[in-house]
Amino acid sequence: MKQVPITGEFKKALPVLKTIQSAGFEAYFVGGSVRDAVLNKAVNDVDIATSAFPQEIKKLFKKTVDVGIEHGTVMVLMEDESYEVTTFRTESTYQDFRRPDSVTFVRSLKEDLKRRDLTINAFAMDDTGEIKDFFGGEQDLNNKVIRAVGKAEERFHEDALRMMRAVRFAAQLGFHLEADTFYAIVVNAHLLKNIAVERIRIEFVKMAMGKHLMEGMTGFIESNLYKYCPGLIHANKELEKVAKVKEPIENERHVWALLLYYLGIQEEKEAHAFLKRWKLSNQLIKESTDLHQLFLHRLLFEHTNETVYQYKKERALEAEILLNQVGKTGNNKSVERIDDELPIHSRDDLAINGKIILQETERSGGKWLGIAISAAEKAVVKGKLANETSEILIYLKENNYMP
Repeated sequence: MKQVPITGEFKKALPVLKTIQSAGFEAYFVGGSVRDAVLNKAVNDVDIATSAFPQEIKKLFKKTVDVGIEHGTVMVLMEDESYEVTTFRTESTYQDFRRPDSVTFVRSLKEDLKRRDLTINAFAMDDTGEIKDFFGGEQDLNNKVIRAVGKAEERFHEDALRMMRAVRFAAQLGFHLEADTFYAIVVNAHLLKNIAVERIRIEFVKMAMGKHLMEGMTGFIESNLYKYCPGLIHANKELEKVAKVKEPIENERHVWALLLYYLGIQEEKEAHAFLKRWKLSNQLIKESTDLHQLFLHRLLFEHTNETVYQYKKERALEAEILLNQVGKTGNNKSVERIDDELPIHSRDDLAINGKIILQETERSGGKWLGIAISAAEKAVVKGKLANETSEILIYLKENNYMP
């Protein structure tokens, strides 16, 4: 089996493995970090599996945190780094298709890896860089295949989210779904109803941001997984269009803005309701709907001072990215030019404020004051008047904004 060099994050975490091994236990790097190392991809963090039980791990290290000790996971803190160390385990039946009824700790690496979702995620690597592969993961990597470990139907009954993970990895790696694994997804797609929307959303977004979106989205559609996602039950044709975007989607709000566009949603209120069903945060809903509305505007009109000022340069440039992705031509230079020429970039830059207006009118505040400031802001942004206090006051008086 292949051997990879112990460098980067693996080298930093090596003292954890050594400490566990010196106490007579087995310890390995496992999961996605090992897969990425085999594929010569960057590794950002590592997970460790061990034959030592949680209480045994806690005795070996000075600083630990019980992050999931009932499932065998202890976080080890060492030299300003943290590492999740999980005991080899097997799991019982899954009554709700997402959580095991019970977990049993074992001393066997192979038994532990048997419960993993996909063969390409069922690798382990020892402290020398030697890869342990019991289920043909290396061959599947070479053949660019997404295959469940063991019987696919059993893996998906254990955790129905694994079906989404399968199509997500197809999108990220450009691999195809192995026939039995795909068939098991088709048969069990309805089990996705048992999974929290928040968990589905994470996998959906990762799939949508994959560099090989067509591969993942094809599996997502043809397996009928899409029917069990919020608001997508009749959206197979629209999702096919999403799969054909010109460039990889690099930001989550871009995912939602493009999806809203291809679903034919135009009203901001409807867009908000759709994203709410996906359990997005209020902040992400606002960012996504703002971008969506600006993008719809750009499909028909050029940018103006008002649009760049209202949505800001960053969001305006993102709208240009979306234009390129749907086969239109974005114009970054126009955004840059308009932003450079804007007389103000926020209300704080305005040469007038409520205090100045109240001093000028000798009146108490009220709704009229906010209207006056908004009128001045709009006129300055449009270039109707200079951003100078005296000129703005004259403008407000002449247009009856100041009593």
